[in-house]
Amino acid sequence: MTAPDLDQAPRVDLRALAAPPGPEREAALEALRRGFGELGLVCVTGHDLAPEAVDGLFDALGDFVARPDAEKRAQHRPDIWYQRGWTPPNTERAVVAGGQPDFKECYFAAPLALDPEAAALYPELYAANLWPPDLPALEPALLAVGRRLHEVGRRLLAGCEEALGLPEGALVGTLDGAAHVTRALHYLGLAPDQVDAGVLWGEEHTDFNLLTVLGGGRFHDASGRPIPAPGDGSGLFLRTRPTADHPEGRVVAGRPPEGHLVAQVGQQLEVLTGGRLLATPHVIRAPRTPGITRSSVAHFLHVHALATLTPLAPFRSPEALRAYRPPVLAGTYAIKTLVDIGLAPAEALTGLGFRHDDRLALQRALEGPGGAGADGTPAD
Repeated sequence: MTAPDLDQAPRVDLRALAAPPGPEREAALEALRRGFGELGLVCVTGHDLAPEAVDGLFDALGDFVARPDAEKRAQHRPDIWYQRGWTPPNTERAVVAGGQPDFKECYFAAPLALDPEAAALYPELYAANLWPPDLPALEPALLAVGRRLHEVGRRLLAGCEEALGLPEGALVGTLDGAAHVTRALHYLGLAPDQVDAGVLWGEEHTDFNLLTVLGGGRFHDASGRPIPAPGDGSGLFLRTRPTADHPEGRVVAGRPPEGHLVAQVGQQLEVLTGGRLLATPHVIRAPRTPGITRSSVAHFLHVHALATLTPLAPFRSPEALRAYRPPVLAGTYAIKTLVDIGLAPAEALTGLGFRHDDRLALQRALEGPGGAGADGTPAD
């Protein structure tokens, strides 16, 4: 059965959120409450993101991914956990899924200024951007789209504060200097023997950040020419919140109405609202036609790395505190998740928190024979 699309999802007009108090603004706030609270997503208009800007980004991304892997590896940085530059195919994986790595490659960049203190504490999350020197179109295209999507997300979060009765700044105040990233993605064409082998472009997962704003996608044929979306159940699909009628949630196709963006709830926002807003599971399905690829762009708004992830005061019920314990710094939460999805190595977890082992080992090495110190004094 074909999944329904987003035509019936709540629509939020950013111009209405900025309107004076009245029916227009209240309708936008109610759309946020219902969309993020019941479905985990909203469709957004009034965003001023020009389709030409997104197409320009996809053109630049296409020029990059068409290069040999040996060239792309100049922007390949596993040492910073792929948080900037090029992530090769079959690297990332979903946490709760079948274990298949994502069949995609992508390019990461931070479109906004980063907090230098947080960069000293979390150097991988706050790394400097990387750009191919002989592809000048990629940097301005990716940064411009990322900044526009970030502004959309910031305005939605400000609306959430009002819609949920939170103090001004409760959500937006966590954004300044955080490790926000914009990701341009290229999903790979399947070979003929993969079409019926259950290969997914991206297994079902939820995003670990605060809010994700999707800038749209574009399909291409085997020669790289843009084509309409195939009518075979491919592309983005999202799972709504469970209900009594649909305990497994409802799967909807992530095709918004013309001119709209999609914004979806991430795990950090779920934690802060004690589950009042639920992170949105989503999957990216490959077409049943060999060779078709897809480009897309997503911007991930994050809580500042030094902020604590725990339910905010209005949502600190005993049930919520049990569900989302223990409190954790957002930066530490990010490291754990990046290990879970295969971008960071497992040993990244051993670097969490102060460790005295190396110092103690050095002191022991300075002891003389029989446990005496370097000056011959017996050690305690």
